[in-house]
Amino acid sequence: MSASNETNPNYYIYEGILSPGWIFGRKIDNSDSQYRFFRDNFVLLLGFVAIHKCLRVASRYLHISRLNFDLGFGVCFVFCLHGFNSLKILFHVTVAYGIAKSLRKRPTVAQTVLWVYCLSTLFLNDRYRMVQFGQVWGALSFMDTFRGLIPRWDVFFNFTLLRMLSFNIDYLKRHEAVERITHEIPLTKLNDKAKVSEEDLVSPAIGDLSSTTTSKPDHCSHLTERQRLEAPLPLSDYSYQNYMSYLLYTPLYIVGPIITFNDFIYQSKHTLPSITFRRNILYGVRLIFCFLVMEVILHYIYVVAVSKAKAWHGDTPFQISMIGFFNLNIIWLKLLIPWRLFRFWALCDDIDPPENMIRCMDNNFSAMQFWRAWHRSFNKWVIRYIYVPLGGSKYRILGSLAVFSFVAIWHDIELRLLIWGWLVVIFLLPEIIATKLVRPYRDEWWYRHLCACGAVVNIWMMMLANLFGFCLGKDGMVALLQDMLTTFDGLVFFVCSSACLFIASQVMFELRESERRRGIDVKC
Repeated sequence: MSASNETNPNYYIYEGILSPGWIFGRKIDNSDSQYRFFRDNFVLLLGFVAIHKCLRVASRYLHISRLNFDLGFGVCFVFCLHGFNSLKILFHVTVAYGIAKSLRKRPTVAQTVLWVYCLSTLFLNDRYRMVQFGQVWGALSFMDTFRGLIPRWDVFFNFTLLRMLSFNIDYLKRHEAVERITHEIPLTKLNDKAKVSEEDLVSPAIGDLSSTTTSKPDHCSHLTERQRLEAPLPLSDYSYQNYMSYLLYTPLYIVGPIITFNDFIYQSKHTLPSITFRRNILYGVRLIFCFLVMEVILHYIYVVAVSKAKAWHGDTPFQISMIGFFNLNIIWLKLLIPWRLFRFWALCDDIDPPENMIRCMDNNFSAMQFWRAWHRSFNKWVIRYIYVPLGGSKYRILGSLAVFSFVAIWHDIELRLLIWGWLVVIFLLPEIIATKLVRPYRDEWWYRHLCACGAVVNIWMMMLANLFGFCLGKDGMVALLQDMLTTFDGLVFFVCSSACLFIASQVMFELRESERRRGIDVKC
């Protein structure tokens, strides 16, 4: 607070960035454009949740199938959001669908072409997103008059891109599996002229996935989350209509959480036992609590405005580090709240997507485990569609480079983010090497304390990488490191902070031990 409030000598530099607040007459730091969009439209989004739920109930009475409703509502919602720019999204998703369908008999070629095209869309959209229809053909200039509530359609297209790839890759894998099984059917069955249907190629263990109605919860027959990723759906489920229903599913359209096509179709036809009225209410209460926590922070700690104005001249190393540290906490909260709102919306609609943030940002000591808990659904997506196909743990460094390069490009076409992705991979190396070296000594009394020392190094590296990529930038990082490593006060701060992090790491270890004693292991 001393580094960012009105008592700081630099306050006049960023005072103009602050907005009128509602807590005890204080101003609010609403300068983050991403969170400002969400915060300013929070009531509108809650209205969409209510409208969607009411229409869903009405559609059941009118006997409209769930996937047909998702398609109809999704088309209307996306048109309201992006206006005629939604046709650009339709073009990209249709091309990707056409690639998978036309090259399905050559799955390796199909996936290669699919990846090349999908990655190209990120660069094309970044370069040509402002091109208007009238510039392409004068007769289409009327389409430029309505650009929807959110003209920047390309921002949310990035999440659509992940769903595009999920559907088409899942389809190619399923088609390949069906072709392989078809060729393995015993000749005696064919000689008996028995009718071989597509349903014969679907595993009986999962029940009837071709049912068009939503079944009642059954605690014994439902697939686990991992099993739903590989749910052997009939090929008829990979239709263009289901594809569009999945891509335009309203509760998860804007920012996710990301759910694979196989999982989405399964849950559309089978209500999971995890979805209960009591759980949904408690989840909603926790969501409101998180929103209010964020409001208090933004009214009393103006670190986002300080970072934007680079107003840290004369601050101590401790103050600069706290500006960066609380920026990271605000980034965590500003992502957690929207993701929980949209997950809450999906839960109310009987779809249970993954929880994106399963640990507080401050409760992390391992770089590898940190990325399993941060944007968890995206982490699962990149593991399934990038890391494992590239060899998984057999080629860990290559896979990690590919993953974080994609993550950086996916976020934005900026060299700064690409450098951030490579820094993360470099900072993973010490942990990977040290873990292999010290694992044989895990029964020694000093093992836990050695791990705590390693955790301190990990935390510093993770903070520096993320501060560079998302908070302080190059100037702020240089100022922090110079003050911290070249001044007496900076060195005292560094030593004291490292000691605090050592103690905090011991607490984190014990928290996880406590979870294991209760049978909980989230692997992060």
